[in-house]
Amino acid sequence: MTTKRLGFFSRVLDQTGPAERYRLLTEQILHAERLGFDAAWIAQHHFDSEEGGLPAPLVYLASLAARTSRIRLGTGIITLSLENALRVAEDTAVLDLLSEGRLEIGLGSGGSAAAYTAFGLESSARGAIYGEKLDLLLRAWRGDPLEGGARLYPTAPRLHERLWQATFSVAGGIRAGQAGDGLMLSRTQPKPDGATLWDVQNPIIDAYLHELPSGATPRILGSRSLFVADDRQEALRLTEIGLERAAARARSIGQHYPTGSLAELMAINDMHVGTPDEVIASLSADTALARATDLVFQVHSADPPHPYILRSIELLATRVAPALGWAPPVPARSRAAATA
Repeated sequence: MTTKRLGFFSRVLDQTGPAERYRLLTEQILHAERLGFDAAWIAQHHFDSEEGGLPAPLVYLASLAARTSRIRLGTGIITLSLENALRVAEDTAVLDLLSEGRLEIGLGSGGSAAAYTAFGLESSARGAIYGEKLDLLLRAWRGDPLEGGARLYPTAPRLHERLWQATFSVAGGIRAGQAGDGLMLSRTQPKPDGATLWDVQNPIIDAYLHELPSGATPRILGSRSLFVADDRQEALRLTEIGLERAAARARSIGQHYPTGSLAELMAINDMHVGTPDEVIASLSADTALARATDLVFQVHSADPPHPYILRSIELLATRVAPALGWAPPVPARSRAAATA
């Protein structure tokens, strides 16, 4: 079995104010680093604290870089269509230097229609906007001359090698493969009624691998929602609270939210909840996740309290992820002893 990389992902949704949210998230990521996680991924959301609590991921990751030493720091994602591409190029170049080359950059064209309106953009044009800004970002990273002959400083000639493209479509998989970028697949993937997540994501992976240049190493990130706990009933109780909160929010803004039993809602939301053995069994059925090189897990939409998130991270690292093909890194001291 090929060794996989393990990541912790957060949309920054702890049930508290923004400053405390960022403090708790830092504690969660530091805990993940101590347990051997390979990467921490942070989402970006604008204007909506209930959808995601961090509009400026690069600012947050700069702070986190000073608090960590090994774990890789990723954006999952930056909504490039809403950004100034040259400012993203500059900020990522500086952050990569500050983090000593630990930056991973996930990009996409997501975001709500309201966010596009607020930024003075047309949501319907997001694909075209994304393509134009991605081209400018790549040219800046390469050091190509820009308008007026300017060139990026500091230089970032290798950052494109750590670029990931998020997509929900086969066309997006083709685009990421042709570019030789990493492919980001999310547990929020839209799917037809009755379909599984792997039903819709395996064709994307197939297209990505088919288009990947000869000799390029595949990078496939599978993000999944799980809540691992010592007690199944407690995990289900807290998950039900989180889903009820999500339903109330959807109804308050006039959005449809599915109805059904807790088990049915967990299936609709592609959630893996329970004890380590139960979560291992649930995840093992996911044939798309089995093909991923990077296993990235989040506690949303369960959104349990902070102590339960810390315990879930611990159980994931010590029980669940090793059963899925992940091996924790060998400490430097142990490596030295082994070669002595």
